[in-house]
Amino acid sequence: MQYNKEYRNYILQNINYLRYVIHHKWLVFVEACKLGIPWRGILHDLSKFTPAEWGPRAAALGKSLPSYLDEAGWYQPENVDNALAAGWLHHYHHNRHHWQWWVVHLDARTVKVLPMTDPYRREMLADWRAVARMPGRQAMLPWYRENKGKMRLHPETRAWLEKELGLCDSESVDSKEGEG
Repeated sequence: MQYNKEYRNYILQNINYLRYVIHHKWLVFVEACKLGIPWRGILHDLSKFTPAEWGPRAAALGKSLPSYLDEAGWYQPENVDNALAAGWLHHYHHNRHHWQWWVVHLDARTVKVLPMTDPYRREMLADWRAVARMPGRQAMLPWYRENKGKMRLHPETRAWLEKELGLCDSESVDSKEGEG
């Protein structure tokens, strides 16, 4: 039986996505074990196997990733289709190890940032360390230094995180910066 090129590409996208997720989950598990939370490593990112995330993410692998990014490597909302954006939103809302889960958007454009509980902040750190170990990814500390001002972290969470990262107080972000 001969498959057409479009179908073969579809199958390859799904196989590549599966390989990516399994590799990522393995690296997170290794890092989670180092942080004393092996169970969180096992449960990490299970939502990536749901239809809400699988299809859009697998399809994105079939596209040229740089088409989503600007020259500096940042995702550009206008370049991300609604299905992929909805998949990310689903992921953030179903995985407490993402800092976005802990940000509450209230009425009148106000925001409240909650402190992350210990298992989830450890899982977030394991996730970051795992991503930094993947081919073609930036080392974690330079990545954190470049992005910390864009993350809305509770001061307690940020203090714990920066202590774990070995950053001295002079490198810390002012507790009000990026908090809301």
